[in-house]
Amino acid sequence: MGAAKILVIGGGAGGLPLVTFLGRKLGKHHLADITLVDSSSIHVWKPRYHEVATGAIDADLDAVDYRAHARLNHYRFEPGTLTQVDAAGQTVTLAPVHDQQGEEVLPERKLAYDYLVLAVGSQSNDFNTPGVREHALFLDSRQQADRFRERFLNACLHANHVNAPLSVAIVGGGATGVELAAEIHHAISMLKLYGHEHLDRKQLNVHLIEAAPRILPVLTERVSATAHARLEALGVQVHVNTLVERAEPNTFVVKNGDDITADLLVWAAGVKAPDVLGGIDGLERNRINQIVVEPTLQAKGQPRIFVIGDCAACLLPGSEKPIPPRAQSAQQMAQHMAKNFERLLQYDKPLQPFTYKDRGSLVSLSQYNSVGMLMGNLKGGNFFVEGWLARMMYISLYRLHQAALYGWPRTLMLLVAGRFNRLVRPRLKLH
Repeated sequence: MGAAKILVIGGGAGGLPLVTFLGRKLGKHHLADITLVDSSSIHVWKPRYHEVATGAIDADLDAVDYRAHARLNHYRFEPGTLTQVDAAGQTVTLAPVHDQQGEEVLPERKLAYDYLVLAVGSQSNDFNTPGVREHALFLDSRQQADRFRERFLNACLHANHVNAPLSVAIVGGGATGVELAAEIHHAISMLKLYGHEHLDRKQLNVHLIEAAPRILPVLTERVSATAHARLEALGVQVHVNTLVERAEPNTFVVKNGDDITADLLVWAAGVKAPDVLGGIDGLERNRINQIVVEPTLQAKGQPRIFVIGDCAACLLPGSEKPIPPRAQSAQQMAQHMAKNFERLLQYDKPLQPFTYKDRGSLVSLSQYNSVGMLMGNLKGGNFFVEGWLARMMYISLYRLHQAALYGWPRTLMLLVAGRFNRLVRPRLKLH
C-alpha cells in the first residue's frame, strides 16, 4: 500500500500551516502524499487585508509563494478552485484555470484523495441586502483588497486635485470594519507626505455602520467602548443601531434614519462559509453554510472528510456556542489535525477530539495609541490591555504565523529584511 493521499483545499490561516506541519512530519519521510489546492498562487494572511487595502503593507513583499513553500516543506501545490466533491468516489473536481485574457491554462481536473481537508475559510455575508454586490467593495480576498486600494488611491488623488473632502462608508463594526476605519486615517496622514498636500484628515469623513447596539459586539463592553472612543477621537463617525436596507450608487440607504453617502462603500458585516460548500452532497450545514463537524473535526457522517477554520461549525465542549471564526481558531485546528494525522498514519492510533483554547482577541487601530484587546484564559480569567503593549502583542500574532510557516530563524531574517526595506521604500504602497 502506498502513502496516504491527503488533499487540503484552501491555503489560508488553517490550510497553509496544516500542509506545512504535515509536509515536515509525514511528507518528508514519504509517510503521506500531501497536496494543497488554492485558487491563488500566493498566500497573504487574511487579518492583514485591511492593511493591504490601504497600502500600509506591500502584499507582494509579504506574500508566501505556494510553489516555493511547497518545495521547501515537502508537499505539492495544485492551482484551482473547488467545484465538486464526490465523497463516495473520494475525488474532488477543480474548475479550469484561465489567464487574464480568458485563455484556458489548465482544464477541469479531478484529484483523488484518501483524506480530504476542507479549509476554504469564510466570506462576508451580505444577507441578500439589495444592491450591495453591485455597489459596495469587499475585503474577502487579496484581489478585493487590491481593488479597494486602487479605488481608494484614485479617490485620494481626485480629492487632493480639487481640494475636496473624501468620504468612506463601512458597514460592519467587527474587527475588519474597525481596523479598516483606523487604517484609512493613517493612510491619509502618509499620503500627505507624498505629494497630496491638499489632502487632510480634517477633510476625511469615515462612517462606521453597525446594526448592533455597539461595535465589536462579540468582545467585552470595555473593549468595545475603548475602541469606540478611540475611533471617534480619530474623527470616525460611528453609527450603532443602524440597519442598512439597501445600497445604491455612493449611498447606503438606512432604515429609520438618514441615508449615508460616500465616495467609497465597503461591506464588512457578517461571515458565512463559501457558497461552493452548499453544493456538496452528504454534508450537514448550518444557517451560515458552515459544515457541521464531530469533535475530531470530521464532517458528520464522512469519516474521511475533515473541516477546519472558518468553514467548520464546531461547538465548544459542553456548550451550544460555536468556536468563533478567527485566525487563532484555524491555526489551533491545523496544529491539532497535524497531530491527529501523525497519530493515525504513523502509529495507527485513534483520533483525538479538538479542544479550543481562547487566547483572546486583539483589535488594531493602526499606528495610533489605539489597540484595544481582550486576552482570555490567563489564570482562569480575562484582562484588558491597550497602548504600546497591545500593539506589540498584535504584531506578535503575525510573527507567530510566520514562524509556523518558516521557522524562527527565517522569520527573524524576514523581520530584519523588512527593517532595511523601510530605508529605501515609501511608507505606503502608492500604486
